[in-house]
Amino acid sequence: MKAENSMTSPQETPAEPVETGSRSTGAGRLIVAVYGVFAISATARASYQIATKFTEAPVAYLLSAFAALVYILATVALAKKGMRWYWISVAAISVELLGVVAVGLLSLLDPALLPEDTVWSGFGQGYGYIPLVLPLLGLWWLWRHRPRPERMR
Repeated sequence: MKAENSMTSPQETPAEPVETGSRSTGAGRLIVAVYGVFAISATARASYQIATKFTEAPVAYLLSAFAALVYILATVALAKKGMRWYWISVAAISVELLGVVAVGLLSLLDPALLPEDTVWSGFGQGYGYIPLVLPLLGLWWLWRHRPRPERMR
């Protein structure tokens, strides 16, 4: 009986996107860590605000809670491997960028709507504008480490 060696006869498969490297190593690890810090701090802030003074500024505190959920999802998605997690991280970080810009504009144009600051108020002014810069860095990093179709052999 002749043993078949799959190493000597590669099988042809259609080109599928494959990840070219881990997004959670090198600079990617730093981005994941910063997202993790923001996930924890936004969650703590929103939890405290909602538990102790929700009636003072419910919209602002709910926006802080939403930001926390976005940061949690982005952190997990960036740390995970696979196409699905890649696209979840793109979506989460895109929502974050949209949120920072929208809440930043609202906080400038209608300060009465947000009487208390959120993580994203003033484009993240209270956090050194990191909430504005972080999604830009995150999307850039994802673009640089996007899955690419493997070439046919």
